[in-house]
Amino acid sequence: MQTKRIAPIDINYILVEYEQIISKEINLEVVKLAKRIESSKLDGIISIVPTYSSLLIEYDPLLNDHLAIIKNIKEFIRNPLVDEEVVKNRLVRIPVFYGKEKGPDLADVARINELSEKEVISIHKNQTYRVYMLGFNPGFPYMGGLDKRIATPRLNEPRTKVPAGSVAIGGEQTGVYSITSPGGWRLIGHTPLELFNPKAADPTLLRAGDDIIFYQVDINEYSQIEREVMNGTYKPEIEWVSTDE
Repeated sequence: MQTKRIAPIDINYILVEYEQIISKEINLEVVKLAKRIESSKLDGIISIVPTYSSLLIEYDPLLNDHLAIIKNIKEFIRNPLVDEEVVKNRLVRIPVFYGKEKGPDLADVARINELSEKEVISIHKNQTYRVYMLGFNPGFPYMGGLDKRIATPRLNEPRTKVPAGSVAIGGEQTGVYSITSPGGWRLIGHTPLELFNPKAADPTLLRAGDDIIFYQVDINEYSQIEREVMNGTYKPEIEWVSTDE
């Protein structure tokens, strides 16, 4: 898969662009390249930010030259490293309490799509989603893979306060609000997990390239997980899976 552009865009940034469409195959190449650059330990690399179909690399121009970095990137693309770290990614299972006060827009999503609430929940939780990128707020995952039967337009007037952990639908995407913030996506449920914790060694629970499965819990299970999260004893359900399937 060919890149469209590899070029410096500022004194300390390099942009790698693929075809600008939402595609799992393209995003997989973006994530693999990000992992390859990270594992190579190139001098001067400050941050690597994958998006749907591009990769932004921040570097220190006092420690490395953009021409040298671009040369390395082109070599990584020509000769991709095939090892366990690059060809595997994470599958994360996220518990969700759907509807009622935790998902105030579930009824509207059902009505707009001419489905029952149970059908919306069943469709939503029986998909595997891909985290294409993190953005909007720290740790907020933009996920592809939403079944078009439950795709729903954003609210005409965004809420001024959406609780962290809210599971939502916006157009043909689904996501989870990582912090309490304004937002216009339709809220269909809530997870007790923390997607962003600035005090943690790794502040974000999810990463670009992760696969996500939502599973339904009742209020008792939700409350138990919530207590474990607050006590610091909850271990997220994460496993490594091959991307070369």
